[in-house]
Amino acid sequence: MSNVTNIDGMFRYASAFNQDLTKWCVTKFTSEPSFFSQSSALTDANKPVWGTCPSSGSNIWTGTNMTFTKGDQSDPTLESNQDRITDNVWITRPNKKEDGKNGYGQIYNIKEESKPDENNSPVGTKWAVGTIDQIETLTFKKFRAAVGKPKNVVGKNLVMYLEKDDVYLTVKFTSWSQGEKGGFAYERSTK
Repeated sequence: MSNVTNIDGMFRYASAFNQDLTKWCVTKFTSEPSFFSQSSALTDANKPVWGTCPSSGSNIWTGTNMTFTKGDQSDPTLESNQDRITDNVWITRPNKKEDGKNGYGQIYNIKEESKPDENNSPVGTKWAVGTIDQIETLTFKKFRAAVGKPKNVVGKNLVMYLEKDDVYLTVKFTSWSQGEKGGFAYERSTK
């Protein structure tokens, strides 16, 4: 919605529509446009909050960056080797093929899965290449679909979305060990 310039009469006479539009990004509209919901079932409680962009509010972490490092050959089951971002997302990485099988070398959410899966890990997260200020135009995907080969992720600006927590944060990997070592490091934003 952030790129739309005219929504006059959008829900005019929509007698069966009353969905929640409160999270719409409507910064270009400081007040309700003409005939936006005239003679419709849309209640005031479900209308957009004019002049705001809720997705850029409290659920976007832009606090001080912190660094997380999992050293080579360190045990991914130990708390010190997991970035416990929230109660639902604990990022780590296996050390050897036996720990990963399908997805060896990939980061995963040890809170939700016992080992990584190339197509789905880390479970509970989606990723996009870009920066927080581009959030309205980014396309979020599973980690590998977003970044390609994990070993090539170092230095890329990323945004991670925590699905259960409805939180967006910035991530930039600073290292990625190869050859069954399991080490990686990144900087990420905090609350």
